[in-house]
Amino acid sequence: QLQLVESGGGLVQPGGSLRLSCAASGFTLDYYAIGWFRQAPGKEREGVSCIFRSDGTTYYADSVKGRFTISRDNAKNTVYLQMNSLKPDDTGVYYCAAPLRARPCLNYLGMDYWGKGTLVTVSS
Repeated sequence: QLQLVESGGGLVQPGGSLRLSCAASGFTLDYYAIGWFRQAPGKEREGVSCIFRSDGTTYYADSVKGRFTISRDNAKNTVYLQMNSLKPDDTGVYYCAAPLRARPCLNYLGMDYWGKGTLVTVSS
């Protein structure tokens, strides 16, 4: 089966940047997209960004559009999330996830595989 491992989280000041990585292993040829999701304390898990495996099409939540960039390195089976101009509201546990079939890739309910998450804290 597909295994996803996130890395790159940490503590950053408002206005700073982080780059998250999602490394896929196992059966890496059987997924439709890779999505980044986050969950802040007391809030529902939300989709941040996602990228299609087939053609690299990307989607972003309105709250991060213009600040975050998702990309992929197919040779490394890795998806990245470059996060710039970070705000305290960006704080949360960030997960990468993958659906096996075509479905809205910013909807966490449609994901079949999940990583364990990496914590991002934006604070002074």
